Amino acid sequence: MTIDQSSLSSDRPRRGREHSRRDGRPFNGRGGAGYRGRRPSGGPAAARRTFDPARRAAIEAFDPTGSAFSSMGVPDRVVKILGVDGITEPTAVQAAVIPDAIAGRDVLGRARTGSGKTLAFGLPILAKLAGEKSRPNLPRALIVVPTRELAGQVATALEPLAEALQLRMVTVYGGSPYDRQIRRLDRGADIVVATPGRLDDLVRRGACRLDDIQIVTLDEADHLCDLGFFPVVDDLLSQTPEGGQRLLLSATLDGDVDRLVRRHLTNPSRHEIDPDAGSVTTMDHHVLVVGPGGKFATTSELLRAHPRSIVFTRTKSGATRLAEDLERAGVPAVDLHGDLSQRVRERNLDRFKSGRAQVVVATDVAARGIHVDGVGLVVHYDPAGESKAYLHRSGRTARAGASGAVVTVATPGQVRDMGDLLRRAGVEAKNVDARAIANPLTVEKLAEAPAMAEPVGPRSKPSQGGRPRRSGGGYGGGYGGRSRQSRPQRRR
Repeated sequence: MTIDQSSLSSDRPRRGREHSRRDGRPFNGRGGAGYRGRRPSGGPAAARRTFDPARRAAIEAFDPTGSAFSSMGVPDRVVKILGVDGITEPTAVQAAVIPDAIAGRDVLGRARTGSGKTLAFGLPILAKLAGEKSRPNLPRALIVVPTRELAGQVATALEPLAEALQLRMVTVYGGSPYDRQIRRLDRGADIVVATPGRLDDLVRRGACRLDDIQIVTLDEADHLCDLGFFPVVDDLLSQTPEGGQRLLLSATLDGDVDRLVRRHLTNPSRHEIDPDAGSVTTMDHHVLVVGPGGKFATTSELLRAHPRSIVFTRTKSGATRLAEDLERAGVPAVDLHGDLSQRVRERNLDRFKSGRAQVVVATDVAARGIHVDGVGLVVHYDPAGESKAYLHRSGRTARAGASGAVVTVATPGQVRDMGDLLRRAGVEAKNVDARAIANPLTVEKLAEAPAMAEPVGPRSKPSQGGRPRRSGGGYGGGYGGRSRQSRPQRRR
C-alpha cells in the first residue's frame, strides 16, 4: 500500500516548534488554556473527578438485577455505575458482542461509529480481568486504536469502570513524553490503550512486554490498515501468547483487515450491526452547487445557522486557513489535524465539545478521532476523494440513531464526479443551486429547494496544468454562486 505520509497524523512524537495560537502568540506549553496538572495514565488532559457523596450513595443503592448487563455476566459493580448513568439496556452491537466475548470467543464485529462499540469490547475486558493484578510492565489486555483522540476517548469511557474494579488503565500514544508513560507501566497496568507506533516503541524498549496478554481489541481496524499500520499491528499480535482472545471491530472487512482476521482470529463469532453504509438512511444528503467565488460565503452562512458542525478539508493547511477565516467571519471555529501539537489538538477538541466553538474544521485522518454526540451537520468543504472517505466523514453525524444532514459544497465542474462517487457509496443526494435559496441558508431550506439536474454530455477537459476551468461556455460558464463575497481579509 502506498501512503502519502504528508497527509497522515503520525502517532510518533514530533520535533520542532509548536503551532501558534489564534492570537498570534507562540504556543509553548506554558500557560494558556491547557491542562496544567498531572494527567491520568499518561493520556489526554481530563477534568479532575471529584468525590460526590450523592453519586456514591446512588451507586451503592442501585439494584443490578434489573439491568440486562447483569444477565450477560458484567460485574455488578460496573452494572451499578452504568445504571446510575442511565445505561441499563445494551445497544444492538453490545447485545450481540458482549455475551460471546465474555464467553471467551474471538469476535469479529462490523459496526459504525456511535453504535456503542466502546462498551461492547470494554465490558468483556473488565469482566475477564477483574479480581487479579498485573505485574509491572506486563499488562493483561490491549486496546489498539488508530488515533490519539480515539485513545483518549476510549480511556475516558472505560477508566471509571476499571477503577471500580481496582484495575489500572494506561493510555500510550505519540506526542506525549515517554517517561510519564513508562513510569505508569512500571507501576503495573492491567489494560493498555495504545496507538500502534508508540506501543511498538515501548515494546522494543522493554517498557511494555506482551507475555501476559489475555485479550486484545483492535478498534477501527480498517482505519488502522488505511494508515499503513498493518505490519506493526500484525507483529504486535504475533508477540502475544498463542490462544489469547481477540476482538476486532471494523467498518469494512476487506483487504488488510481480512488478512488480520485470517492470521489472528480463531473461529470468530461474526456480528454485522449498523455498518457505516447503513447509517446513511438517517441522514439527509445534499450537494450544494456554488461558484468558486461564492464558496466561502455560502459555507459560512450555512454554518452560522447550525451551531454544532464538522467541516472537512483536503489538506491540513486548508483546515487551518478555513478555521481562521470562519473565526474572522464571526463563526467560532477550531481546526484539527496532524500538524497541531497534542496539547493544541486536545484544547481545540475540548472547545468544540464544550460548545465554545461551534465548528471544527478537520482533515479525514484527524476527524476519525472525533466521537461527539449531537453533531447535526457535516460539511464536505473539499469533496471526498472516494466513497469510503465520504461515508467515514459523514458518519460523524446521525450517531446512535439520531438524524443529521450532510452537505457537499461543490462547484459546477465537480457535480458529475460527485454523482458518480455518491452512487458508489449507495447514497441518494439532491443537487441544489445555492442561488435558488433565500437568506438565511439552512438545512431545512436545502431540503425544500428544487433539485438541479445532473449535467449531461461529455466531461470538460482540465485546462493546461491539470486545474479545472473556472470560466467559459457550457454548464460552468459564468456561475458565481450566492455571492461574490471573498474571504475575510487577513491581517498583514
